[in-house]
Amino acid sequence: MAVRRSRSALGLRWVGLALALAVLAVTAGGGAAIGQERKPETVTVLRCPLGCGIYEEDTILASFVAKEHPWLVLQAQETPGYIYNIREMAKNEKRWKNTIFGTEDTIIQLGVHGGPALQEFLPEPIKIKWKILYGEAWWTQGMWFVTLDPKLKNIADLKGKRIGLGLRAQSDWGMDARIFLEVGYGITPQNSDIRHLGPVAATEAMLDGKVDAVVMGMGTDPYGKNWHIAAPIRLLEASGRKLYYIGMDPEAVEKVNKKYGTTYMTITVPGGTIPQRGEPLVVGVDRGYTAAHPDFPEHLAYEIVKMVAKLAPRMEKLAALWKLSSPEVMVNGLTEENAHPGAIRAYKELGWWELRKKFRPVTYPE
Repeated sequence: MAVRRSRSALGLRWVGLALALAVLAVTAGGGAAIGQERKPETVTVLRCPLGCGIYEEDTILASFVAKEHPWLVLQAQETPGYIYNIREMAKNEKRWKNTIFGTEDTIIQLGVHGGPALQEFLPEPIKIKWKILYGEAWWTQGMWFVTLDPKLKNIADLKGKRIGLGLRAQSDWGMDARIFLEVGYGITPQNSDIRHLGPVAATEAMLDGKVDAVVMGMGTDPYGKNWHIAAPIRLLEASGRKLYYIGMDPEAVEKVNKKYGTTYMTITVPGGTIPQRGEPLVVGVDRGYTAAHPDFPEHLAYEIVKMVAKLAPRMEKLAALWKLSSPEVMVNGLTEENAHPGAIRAYKELGWWELRKKFRPVTYPE
């Protein structure tokens, strides 16, 4: 009986070994199948109000990723704007490992100065050194104006006038416009009638004669080759009224940069880009990014960057804003210090990392 038991045990061992070898064979030869069974990981993308354009861009990205990635799930979330995004990310620790957000270099920089100086927009300082995943576009919102009054030729002429701006929750249309008016030109709510109406409402107010000038915006790329015209400009174009554009003075940009340690720049809009403007126009510009908390997982940052790099050329056929994307747009401003380690790994694999050296880096004020 002892011998029989020994042989039975030996037989069971051989069966177990055979099963183990079979599992190893399936694992080695069926990696794709195993990968497809991986538990999905969902990443929320905080963006902006419905209709802002880039929210729709993220929705299209999420749809493409769902079809082409075995386990990554992106979920675009509408928000009041980029001011909300950075404040929400700063205070809500539960989002740090599962959420990325739309922002700009200048919002990150101005966050350090939050408090009394920026009470209407950033009531508390935000000193987190966020990690950038990828660049999206260069934005000019809040840094030039349009009017129906030919006597208003530069921004300094707006002092004492009725000025229509974006909402306070809007980083460019609202906060940037106010900063440039006040720091660059000394135009404040105390000496002028400044109204935070929202871009479309402000534009309609000007057409109705309720404000004298309104802030404008559009997006572009680092070379100014592709331009995405904001909806309020199309509203003005459709009115058939004579339009007069007011550009930004480089000196005003430098005043703001000197005060806050920001990296605002100027860019020239070629003649013929915007309605009724045959001559070039100098406007202010900052840079839009998707960023994350330093605790955001490296493997997720890597996968997101690789998917955006892969899909952007195809998505531009469905969303105009994706036409602004390029390797240069994605890496411009990034450094070893401000970029997410997972994103850096992806860019090095793509061979794009050295392209960042062509552009001014995004710095974080202390």
